[in-house]
Amino acid sequence: MKPVKRILFLTDNFPPEVNAPATRTYEHAREWVGKGYEVTVITCAPNFPHGKVYEGFENRLVNREEKDGIKVIRVWTYITANEGFLKRILDYISFAVMAFLAGLWVRTDIIVATSPQFFTAVAARWLSFFKFKPWIMEVRDLWPESIAAVGAMNEGRIYKFLEWVELRLYRSAKKIIVVTDTFKRKISARGIDGSKIDVHKNGVILDLFEPRLKDKKLMELNPQFHGKKVFAYIGTHGMAHGLSFILNSLPKLQESLSQAHFLFIGEGAEKENLLKQAEDLKLTNVTFMPFVPKYEVVRYLSLMDVALVNLKKSDTFKTVIPSKIFEAAALQKPILLGLEGETKGIIESFNAGTCFEPENEEEFILKCHEILQEKQYAQFQSGCKNLAEAFNRKKIALQVLETITTD
Repeated sequence: MKPVKRILFLTDNFPPEVNAPATRTYEHAREWVGKGYEVTVITCAPNFPHGKVYEGFENRLVNREEKDGIKVIRVWTYITANEGFLKRILDYISFAVMAFLAGLWVRTDIIVATSPQFFTAVAARWLSFFKFKPWIMEVRDLWPESIAAVGAMNEGRIYKFLEWVELRLYRSAKKIIVVTDTFKRKISARGIDGSKIDVHKNGVILDLFEPRLKDKKLMELNPQFHGKKVFAYIGTHGMAHGLSFILNSLPKLQESLSQAHFLFIGEGAEKENLLKQAEDLKLTNVTFMPFVPKYEVVRYLSLMDVALVNLKKSDTFKTVIPSKIFEAAALQKPILLGLEGETKGIIESFNAGTCFEPENEEEFILKCHEILQEKQYAQFQSGCKNLAEAFNRKKIALQVLETITTD
């Protein structure tokens, strides 16, 4: 194989979108460009999470731009809000088809595709076949397993077919990059050679997320935070995130921990239901805010005293590591984690926060009290600093580059 100098990367999320796959791809690609590699990203018009094209962009057949040295090709897709399984599938398939067609005209040495939805990987597999170039599959979520875990799909014929496609993709890829050790074990258990699976976890750009005082302007605009300890959830409000459980627990917490205030920032399929739930429960210790642009997010992160990271109770979610833990750690905000498995191991090994069993109300309330104890809180802050340094995104980006460019 000739030395790799040109990388074609397929992802349906990319800045100015601010979700985890967009951030990971951009920050890695920027580091690769800095090392002299030519990186082309094929993506779509930014529309996450509302399913509406961002101002200043168009859902055109093909649009080319450049961002920090990265060549970006945006292709037309069927855009829909994150509501309804069939509509989302049409969205995913349309991107796969258009990414494949656009990719045929891009000169490259290797092709990389990232999940969670693996139709993007299907496009990369076909580009590999037609261009006689190797391809690498980055697995950020076990799909379709994670879809079934939130009840969006039953394990019928369609599920079995998607599992079959998933296995063929694993087998055809030159290498597989996963973001958790558990993903590697689960994929290996399905008969895939473990030697071609490399683990590169998520991380954080330390220069962008540094400890800071609470943003004065935002505090002035939100007097409900004055004198309070803010527990903040920032991210997608979806079926997987178990935020309904958190709201149901807050009436009791409102009585026992009056200094706590909960902030939810973001959008998603469950947002309207959560707003109605908070109203029905007559909660006075909750604030909802809309999606925050990337360049603003650090200001909002500064408002929190505790980072709330929560998912529904499911064995599937024991395999994931939410990327928001790394940003919170870099800001030295102790983490209140409602998740078991690998993420819990990270939080506990670094002493960067405390954990409760998902959907266990009694334990959740207890841990809310415990995390605010002064001595414990300071120890968690120190643990956060160590955690962030261990998951420096720049170092991880170069490790991923080595995986991509070596045989």
